[in-house]
Amino acid sequence: MKIKDISSKAAMQLFWCPYKTALGIFTIAADEAAIITVRFDDIQFYHGNRARNRLTDLAADQLEEYAAGKRRRFELPLSPEGTIFQRSVWDALMTIPYGETCSYKQVAEQIGKSTASLAVGMANNKNPIPIIIPCHRVVGSNGELTGYAGGLDLKNRLLALENQYK
Repeated sequence: MKIKDISSKAAMQLFWCPYKTALGIFTIAADEAAIITVRFDDIQFYHGNRARNRLTDLAADQLEEYAAGKRRRFELPLSPEGTIFQRSVWDALMTIPYGETCSYKQVAEQIGKSTASLAVGMANNKNPIPIIIPCHRVVGSNGELTGYAGGLDLKNRLLALENQYK
């Protein structure tokens, strides 16, 4: 799955809604065409409708399937906002197989920027669609878990879940 570029996004209506899942509470936002963000906890947006749409519901359903070990790949249209570099990193993250990890350096090499490990880490940190764009699969060069917006406990749980159903 590749990140889509929805150029007319500004004209689209934004929908967002918090969902309680087996992994925790996530606020999922989408327009009519794609998922825009998945945030940890019940985050309040200041624009758009606090309402569900077919895509926010679909994303929540797929997150539940993932949490139950029944889904290894998300099938959702995605349109995260970011720079060209960030989007290249997020595209690379989508190629990391379920149940596997790679280092920031390996991601940097994959996108043709072998000395950009730190920048890859920053792009990972700015990932607006965690879990679905699997930034939790990126670890330090020594294999140790590194920062995660949802906390290292959740990152560890996600990796353990994937290893259990690999």
